[in-house]
Amino acid sequence: MKVSIVAPVYNEESVIPEFFQRIEVMLPKFMEKFNINREDIEVLLVNDGSIDCSFDLLKSISDNNSGYKLIDLSRNYGHQIAITAGIENSQGEAIVIIDVDLQDPPEFILPLYEKLLEGYDVVNAVRTKREGESFFKIITSKIFYRVLNKLTHVDIPMDTGDFRIISRRVADTLNHMREKQRFVRGMISWVGFKQTGIAYNRDKRYAGKTKYPLNKMIKLALDGITSFSSFPLRLSSYLGFMAAFLGFIYSVIVLYTKLFTDTAVPGWASINCVVLFLGGAQLICLGMIGEYLSRIYDEAKARPLYLIAGIYGKSQTDIVN
Repeated sequence: MKVSIVAPVYNEESVIPEFFQRIEVMLPKFMEKFNINREDIEVLLVNDGSIDCSFDLLKSISDNNSGYKLIDLSRNYGHQIAITAGIENSQGEAIVIIDVDLQDPPEFILPLYEKLLEGYDVVNAVRTKREGESFFKIITSKIFYRVLNKLTHVDIPMDTGDFRIISRRVADTLNHMREKQRFVRGMISWVGFKQTGIAYNRDKRYAGKTKYPLNKMIKLALDGITSFSSFPLRLSSYLGFMAAFLGFIYSVIVLYTKLFTDTAVPGWASINCVVLFLGGAQLICLGMIGEYLSRIYDEAKARPLYLIAGIYGKSQTDIVN
């Protein structure tokens, strides 16, 4: 069985040499344990528009080491698109997705592949400990996955990232899913087939800074929710009905006060409360609708998911866009 290792890269010049060494140490053990030849293993390094020296390091690796291939994207398309580019250009019957920051240990590829051989199509790496990550990031991640599973009908595994191994039929299905706002881990869960997970301890970054600051985490969360749930649109309807109901109740109170009491004094406070509440509800609803419309607009343009500036390595295959 041919195996592909897909590794997206964005500004990781301080980590790439160590990642390469760890892969080179892992591969002989992998080949010996599973009786696989070196020519049946490819490592696809996807340069996602890096602006440091990552491209030069990756090109040197791919030019001087058999089995390594560099896919150089024309610009920075984002982590999820970089993963997609790697999967679409892979040739393996089993495809590993791993980041180069070494938070996900390359050595764990062995138990992932061993589990896949038991007949699974997806084996997720499930995080137990997360070294070097802030309490805020850990707790918000836990909350996000639990909220997402409540909002959708897709069972997305808790405490997982993109580190996993998938079969060729899962990869082929993903290649036919052309949506622009991609949430790969959710898409893999949506595909179905036989899936499982293995627990592991996630390490801290070897060097450099995280490529998922708060703004990117929020965008990824929005992509996950809007890609797999229409609940925000339904919520806007609920807010509208609630605002209308409360407005009706308030109108009854105002009419009663006006007709049957002597305490009716027109005041700015009550008017402002009503206006602010209705205005806030309307803006929330418009924002939710606008979020979905922006995604429809992106899909309607039908542009390619990514463009490849070049592909490098000793064994080159056709490029998929």
